[in-house]
Parts: sequence; structure tokens; C-alpha cells
Amino acid sequence: MEVYTLLIQLGRKTGDGLPKGATGAALICYASGHDEAEAVRETVAILKQADMAPLDVTGHGTLDERISDGHQIDADERALMQRALDENAVIIASLEPFFDDPA
Repeated sequence: MEVYTLLIQLGRKTGDGLPKGATGAALICYASGHDEAEAVRETVAILKQADMAPLDVTGHGTLDERISDGHQIDADERALMQRALDENAVIIASLEPFFDDPA
């Protein structure tokens, strides 16, 4: 079992919990799985159960893959990854809503 870092782009859906006026959002998740495809499937399924509308998922690899790619990973991020592994879970590390530019 590994933990994968995933970037998920969300659209809007009634009851999604995103702020009023948001056009969508980006999530960074840490998801456990036997491979990245399983981590993606489980993450998408959980987000759909939470009334969110996942549009696109980009995998950024495992901890070791990210380190070999030169990513700096702090203790807090490592702790969230370990939690995803320990709990066989999907952990949402950050959510950034998107808003239309009024200009």
C-alpha cells in the first residue's frame, strides 16, 4: 500500500459546500491505494458521495517519487500522508475555491 498525492479539480454541484460565488475548486488530497489508479477511483467515489463534482484528477506520485522529483515535503505534509496510510483513507490537505475575475 502506498499514499499518492492527487490534485483534483472540482466543478459546482448543489450541496457541494463550496463558498457562494465560487465556480469550482482545487483539492490536494493524499489517498492510499495499491496503485495510483485505485487511489484515484477511491478519491473520486468519496468526493461524489460528498456531493462534490470532480472534473479532473492529476497524480503527483508517492512520497518517494515526489522526493526524487525534487519536491520539498515538510513534516506536516508527511504526517498527513502517514495518516492516509494508517487509516487507509483519503485526506483532503487543502481546498482552494475558484472565483470568476470580475474585471
